[in-house]
Amino acid sequence: MSAVNFVEVIGQRIEISCMSEHDLLEVVEIEESCGLSRWGWEAYHSELAQGDSGLMLVARDLDALSNAEEHRVAGFIASRYSVDELHVNNVAVRPKFRRQGIGAALIKAVLQAAASRKARRALLEVRASNLAAQALYARCGFCVIGRRKNYYREPPEDALIMALTF
Repeated sequence: MSAVNFVEVIGQRIEISCMSEHDLLEVVEIEESCGLSRWGWEAYHSELAQGDSGLMLVARDLDALSNAEEHRVAGFIASRYSVDELHVNNVAVRPKFRRQGIGAALIKAVLQAAASRKARRALLEVRASNLAAQALYARCGFCVIGRRKNYYREPPEDALIMALTF
């Protein structure tokens, strides 16, 4: 899977494409700035090495590429496809790019890729307090199907399980 999608986002040109090893420093930086449960460079690198089972995408700021700006990755999604199910592990968008449709574009792109592989459903966990993420997932077609008590460690918190059926 090469370039998956191209979206114009409020005056910025964004390309959704496969994550590469060259993106990992920025991916980890975004992960840390967004307060996600820590994966770190090694975990993302390991997922990339899994080959076809990992669906790892980034949203690249094409304007930053042409202007040689420091930050080129606006956001990312890390997910895994297994048998007939997609599990979304992490979705994050750099703070200056939030509320512009990039998160939704990343989710839609990974759902399209999973659908093309004949996925029957997609699952994810989200912090019970993260209402913005829950709203985003709901707009993309996910609904709450359960709760995992004390799923998150730092800080301790329940996770809501959300699913989408293809």
